[in-house]
Amino acid sequence: MKGIKIFSPATVANLACGFDVIGLALDFPKDEIFLYKSNNPGIRIHRVHRSSSLPNDPMKNSAFVALQSLLKKYKQRQKFDEKEKIGFEIELIKNILPGSGIGSSAASAAGVVYGANILLGNPFSAIQLIRFAMEGERIASGTAHADNVAPAIMGGVTLIRSYQPLDITKLHTPNKLWVSIIHPQIEVKTSDAREILKQKILMTDAIRQWGNVGALVAGLYREDYELISRSLEDVIVEPIRAMLIPAFYELQVRCKEIGALGGGISGSGPSVFMLSKGNYTAKKVTEVMNRVYSPLQVDYKTYTSPINSQGIKWTQIL
Repeated sequence: MKGIKIFSPATVANLACGFDVIGLALDFPKDEIFLYKSNNPGIRIHRVHRSSSLPNDPMKNSAFVALQSLLKKYKQRQKFDEKEKIGFEIELIKNILPGSGIGSSAASAAGVVYGANILLGNPFSAIQLIRFAMEGERIASGTAHADNVAPAIMGGVTLIRSYQPLDITKLHTPNKLWVSIIHPQIEVKTSDAREILKQKILMTDAIRQWGNVGALVAGLYREDYELISRSLEDVIVEPIRAMLIPAFYELQVRCKEIGALGGGISGSGPSVFMLSKGNYTAKKVTEVMNRVYSPLQVDYKTYTSPINSQGIKWTQIL
């Protein structure tokens, strides 16, 4: 097999209370990546569609850096033949806008390492692929976080117990859980959104946040939507980042009035997510998001999606 087409999903990180440790994969939107194995050594990004904001320097591109990390590790393997010439050619169709807060850089990084692993005969585990993709995230945001790349690769909702060593669990996902997203077309750089956060927090806030994380996990396994709703509270990050997003608190209030379980800032923003029980309610929530933002002089996009339990998908290119 020489080439594959990869569908790499958007993701929602943090899920309100789970800063840097919980994330979920969406069914829509998703990036499309054409990846070809080549006999010419090196990595070449031939074309990027639908995005003019990605860096021209490949060493600042999350897909390039992640794949470079994988290729370096592959060549260090005992069975690697030094005479073997391996390279990759990439074509990206960016349906997930950079800076959206729904895992644009993660989709690129996770997608290429997942695809390269298939083309190389699956020598690496999911955890190893996540590590490679994290190197792409380090370039994109300044921090090698996994709460976007983990659900992209593993699918569903993922929990990161530890970064050293990397320990990630895929959680149970109720099949009636849907996500509504609004993406204001404003720029919030992940690195900037991290810089404004406090490095120290009150013990009382930490205790409340831990309780919410534990309850959210329990709510998912029990399919207890009321418990999930009560758990979607962030007392540490959201109060600081909310000022970066127009009408954030109005969105929260009005979406919950129409039936949303709750939500918050997706990743570092500017996107806002809301969880709902069922497709019907999720679409109603998306309609409310439109009504809140339509009077504002801010361009935006909305999405309504079930949770993607599989993660990255692919097809062979003949």
